[in-house]
Amino acid sequence: MPSRPAPPQHWLVKSEPETYSWADFQRERSTAWTGVRNYSARLNLLAMREGDHVLFYESVSTKAVIGTARVVRTAFPDATAPGENWVAVQLEAGAALANPVTLARVKAEPALKGMALLRLSRLSVQPVTAAAFARVVRLGAG
Repeated sequence: MPSRPAPPQHWLVKSEPETYSWADFQRERSTAWTGVRNYSARLNLLAMREGDHVLFYESVSTKAVIGTARVVRTAFPDATAPGENWVAVQLEAGAALANPVTLARVKAEPALKGMALLRLSRLSVQPVTAAAFARVVRLGAG
């Protein structure tokens, strides 16, 4: 009996808009997610599979989920860290959320109380449950 492909996983990636914004990502349409230098975040990058769904969160000044993306290439050596054991993934921009979902809104939403965003606020690549991903997207749709 042939095995069925695993269902897509869900993730959240964070970026400071002054460094790499949602507008930059939409303009480029695809980017190598480089520069991750946290061991837990690296493990998350290594766990990503092609087709996984991603929330794009602008941190620091915006503090909101701005849009969606998808993993189009799994972990490969991060060219910004030569000689190191760091990885990147290739992401493709998806849709902008009509209404960005702010950190305050995530905190106020009972269905999102378990998100890593609230527990591990500094982690730049985080797993998200399918239910939390869907809820954020619904909130962002208005």
